Amino acid sequence: MSYIDVTGKTEEEAIARGLSQLNMERDDVSVEILERAKSGFLGIGSAPAKVRVTYGDEEEKPVAPEIVPAKPKMESRPAAKPAAKPAVKPVPRVEKPTEEPVQKTREPAVKEERPAPTQYVSKPLGEEVQDEKAEAIRTFLSGLLEKMEVESQIRVYQPEKGRYQVILEGSGMGQIIGRRGETLDAIQQLTGYCVNRAGTGRVRVAVDAENYRAKREESLDHLARKVAAKVVKYRRSVTLEPMNAYERHIIHAALQDEPNVATGSIGSDPNRRVVVSYVR
Repeated sequence: MSYIDVTGKTEEEAIARGLSQLNMERDDVSVEILERAKSGFLGIGSAPAKVRVTYGDEEEKPVAPEIVPAKPKMESRPAAKPAAKPAVKPVPRVEKPTEEPVQKTREPAVKEERPAPTQYVSKPLGEEVQDEKAEAIRTFLSGLLEKMEVESQIRVYQPEKGRYQVILEGSGMGQIIGRRGETLDAIQQLTGYCVNRAGTGRVRVAVDAENYRAKREESLDHLARKVAAKVVKYRRSVTLEPMNAYERHIIHAALQDEPNVATGSIGSDPNRRVVVSYVR
């Protein structure tokens, strides 16, 4: 394994510089935050962020996250017989004046209140777009869904330049999503390929149905933090199940600020996995 130390005004800028120097993607490296950025007061006392970007092949054996080492069983031994106590002559008992016992009031333990998990609320995407790329997206998806015999409304938005968000609404969305979103990922990949093949300018296309992406992202975020807690507790690496690039990016982003934890990836698609490692 090799690494480089990079600085930047923020942690994100330092990571981006490291990836640019190595000419690698975020999924191909492990990131450890060495020093966090300090803004200071009026520019006085400010300090840049410093991160360590580790790259190279890492051979890790998959570790099941749910396995907890069993406690060793204690061998049962016959109880030793108590030694006979010597006889003691009784001492005359002197009665003391009775006093009313003072009852100590114990304050009830106060449990730490944790906020209940809130449901994901999708951000407003604004009005639908009608430009050349959006029409190409609608045309391709209309033909594809017709072949799949699925009726759906196709809504196309542009939350930022160079990125299109497609929302599919209607019946039969379970067929569109597929197992763990595999069908939805395939539709998204085909749509992006078709749109970028024709016309000028390359854009990113994200396809979602029944808010599946947001729900999956929330589930992966919860999984990442749960696994990170076990990694820190047992001080051993944990290898997750195979994920696509989008899902691996969610795990990396969720744990990039976690102390004593670093993430990386091993294997090749479609069996590429995220490895969560303990860092002292």
